[in-house]
Amino acid sequence: MAAPMLIVAALYHFTRMPDPAAFRAPLAKLACGHGVKGTLLLAPEGINGTIAGTRAGVDAVLAHIRALPGCADMEWKESPTDRMPFGKMKVRLKREIVTMGQPDVDPRASVAHYVEPADWNALISAPDVAVIDTRNDYEVEIGTFAGAVDPGTRSFRDFPAWWQANAARFAGKRVAMFCTGGIRCEKSTNYLLSQGVDQVFHLKGGILKYLEQVPEDDSLWRGECFVFDRRVSLTHGLRPGRHGLCHACRRPLAPEDRQRPEYEDGVCCHRCIKEYSPDDRARFRERHRQFGLAAARKPD
Repeated sequence: MAAPMLIVAALYHFTRMPDPAAFRAPLAKLACGHGVKGTLLLAPEGINGTIAGTRAGVDAVLAHIRALPGCADMEWKESPTDRMPFGKMKVRLKREIVTMGQPDVDPRASVAHYVEPADWNALISAPDVAVIDTRNDYEVEIGTFAGAVDPGTRSFRDFPAWWQANAARFAGKRVAMFCTGGIRCEKSTNYLLSQGVDQVFHLKGGILKYLEQVPEDDSLWRGECFVFDRRVSLTHGLRPGRHGLCHACRRPLAPEDRQRPEYEDGVCCHRCIKEYSPDDRARFRERHRQFGLAAARKPD
């Protein structure tokens, strides 16, 4: 009998949580009780994460979250998968649900103009619009919108410094920003508004919603969209992409990357071959060997 189709739900919601630790254990217990796996982050500014499970299990967790104070209007994005993309369920406490390192940024105070996926192409094709990808460099490398500016940042924490160094480039322009699901844009667009940029736009629902709703023949998206789970990348219609993952540096790898001489499964790739010591490599090899042994012991 074929395994039931699973649902992946990506969610975030900004709301005041004075005591997020109080919600941690009940949320984890409910999710585990329904066989739901993934990661949820709780912080004083809200909740963020991605979970996967059966339809009934995911619905139960979403209902629980929406019953939390200030979360009744939370939205999320769903995609189907034929295998569980997470190994376990984790509910973690954080200072921020997405780390920008700017304590004065508050997406609840002011937001940019939300743009529906169906209207995004017209906006970013306008000559007076600068399109900025707010994601990390390794995400941008495998896919982005045609003509988008790549800040080349290693982490989202680097974005404010990049903007300060490059703001003059965008003087007189309307600024359109996007990210995977929308959460990074909630903060980055609020940050630009605080820096005096008047016309700031935000792709509602992020790349995932665009790939879900906009037909491939009409799309301005080029490549694949990196996701932070075992699927690694998605393409139009939220179909699985062709990328795998380097389990040393956690960067995406195309099939041809895994044919390069620098690649060793579970140990290194051409991007991280010089980033770790021989002791690190030995540890990665042993970890990979143990994973293989554990997989071989699993029943069919």
